[in-house]
Amino acid sequence: MKLPELTLPLFPTIFFLLLFISPVVKPDNKYLFSSCGKSDNYTANSTYGANLQTLFTHLTKSATNSTTNFGFFKSSVGSNPNLISGLVLCRGDVNSSVCSSCLSQATKGIQNICSNKKEATIYYEFCLLRYSNQNFLSSTDNSNQILYYNNYNVKVSFTLFDNLVDYLMNSTADYASFNNSKKFGTSLVNADSFPVIFGLVQCTPDMSGTNCKSCLQDLISQMYPNYSGRQGVRILGVRCNIRYEISPFYSGTALLTVTPPAEIAPALAPTLPSQETNPLEGKKKTSTSTTMAITIPLVLAFVVIAGLFLCFLKMRKLELTKRLLNVSNSKEISVESLLLDLSVLRLATIDFAKENKLGEGGFGSVYKGLLPDGREIAVKRLSQSSSQGLGELKNELLLVARLQHKNLVRLIGVCLEDQEKLLVYEYVPNKSLDQILFDAEKRHLLDWERRYMIICGIARGLLYLHEDSQLRIIHRDLKASNVLLDAEMNPKISDFGLARLFERDQTQDITSRVVGTFGYMAPEYAMLGHFSVKSDIFSYGVLVLEIITGKKNCTIENDVTELLLSFVWENWTNGTITEITDPSLDHHYPTSELLRCTQIALLCVQDNPADRPTMSNVALMLSSETVSLEIPSSPAFCIVNRSIHAGFGNIGGNTHRSSSKSVPMSSNEVSITDVEPR
Repeated sequence: MKLPELTLPLFPTIFFLLLFISPVVKPDNKYLFSSCGKSDNYTANSTYGANLQTLFTHLTKSATNSTTNFGFFKSSVGSNPNLISGLVLCRGDVNSSVCSSCLSQATKGIQNICSNKKEATIYYEFCLLRYSNQNFLSSTDNSNQILYYNNYNVKVSFTLFDNLVDYLMNSTADYASFNNSKKFGTSLVNADSFPVIFGLVQCTPDMSGTNCKSCLQDLISQMYPNYSGRQGVRILGVRCNIRYEISPFYSGTALLTVTPPAEIAPALAPTLPSQETNPLEGKKKTSTSTTMAITIPLVLAFVVIAGLFLCFLKMRKLELTKRLLNVSNSKEISVESLLLDLSVLRLATIDFAKENKLGEGGFGSVYKGLLPDGREIAVKRLSQSSSQGLGELKNELLLVARLQHKNLVRLIGVCLEDQEKLLVYEYVPNKSLDQILFDAEKRHLLDWERRYMIICGIARGLLYLHEDSQLRIIHRDLKASNVLLDAEMNPKISDFGLARLFERDQTQDITSRVVGTFGYMAPEYAMLGHFSVKSDIFSYGVLVLEIITGKKNCTIENDVTELLLSFVWENWTNGTITEITDPSLDHHYPTSELLRCTQIALLCVQDNPADRPTMSNVALMLSSETVSLEIPSSPAFCIVNRSIHAGFGNIGGNTHRSSSKSVPMSSNEVSITDVEPR
């Protein structure tokens, strides 16, 4: 049999209707709300903190592995004063995989947003998590509530619509409370002349039917009269929650289809003549069909045009970003793959909240954040007033995006919107090396084994930059604050804003704009502007000596400036090198390994660049005890007869001091040197 041909109006009509044929919806697992409580903080590495991690693991595994828990579990860990109770609940229409992913995201998110709090609650689209130092598990208190509502009203009678919603939600509450062991229900009601209304209710499965119904009724009563006629309302609570919308939002088909009772249905029915007394019925049907055939294609056309417009805006934003950075995909990197929306980053950092700030430097500030997919990030927000901000951002974007090594911090994306200049990196939880190494209370965390691991890891990162990557990169600002430590104290070199790119056969370059940090800068660079891989190696040597001694490269005590290189060299020549070690090590280290690292560092800080080893030689010397080491000569910037070797003049009140910020060293500095990839 020959199929009838589709006319032009009919085809888009069918296509458009297919988009709405099923209420199966899978929304993103977005972050909704959190409450950090008013209780005290717990300290890092405390018993309470350890119990919290144990609780998180227990809750997540138990809620998702059991066939009887329905995505819900509650438990307590520890004993007073370190007792901690918690519960988790996944939305009843998600599977165990989605539940597990959401709970994993929630445990990370709650620690990010409510860091070190003894009590907190967090809500996501698919799950919630609450913990407290108070045992709340037997209570049915539905605390920490949050209400959301749609900004738009329905275009029908508010009173009749509210009556219909009230009947739908109470019917669904009855179903969930007394007819479903998961204490969960989804529903819909379809009445003439009214939009289809979709409902969802849920209680924690440990509640009795009576308590569940009472909890849900309390939430339903909160919707009126303040939110009368709204197209959607949602109220979240720890023990129960409700939601309705005029569009589908839950997964799967409705568990309950509600038919309005007689006392509500007549009021909802349209006022039309009966079939027997309506001679215009055929004309009305024809008119309706004609209207549908015209309206739906127009709506579809509007949707297509809106989609094209959004694509145009995205492409325009991409082109503006490329033009601002002066880069193109074909020659350098795919900027599009790295482009992030400002709205996403504002949500991730809670609008750059003060409590999420990780640190601040001359370039701007760094904030901790959490992306919707659960990844923890660090957002570098370059100062809007800085003339060097765009140059530094361009440098890092062009270089770091193409560098992949476990000892280099990984770039996730970039954002240039509304005057913001943002770089997004992987989050490294232990922050920078200087914040631990030079802190009297934290430095004990760095035993010799960890310090040696950091020394070797930085060497591998520099070796990759200098020799093993497709590019040859000179960092130019290697220092303790630019070495980040991950959860296992593995080092990651960061901050490539001042880095320079070399040709593979290029060995050195010269600049009239000397930038960097005094104390880490090689003499030929600080005074003449000459830089090469050997100037990075000098910085590495200074950094290794700081790690060994626990001292900054330049300290001032009683108006007397003491340089670290002079201090180490004096002890080296006197044969008292073990006297330089950080007192917090308490002599718990292999003496031979300590001496070897000190000698390698002294070889790296020699005055003549040609005498310094390459990073491949440094890596070999660190990895093999059988490789013999040369005898180092006097380091640069070494105090001899109260003056500084390398010609910096007498030590006194006007001496240049080391800074924790990257600052220009020449008097006529106006901007950093931009990277020029070839």
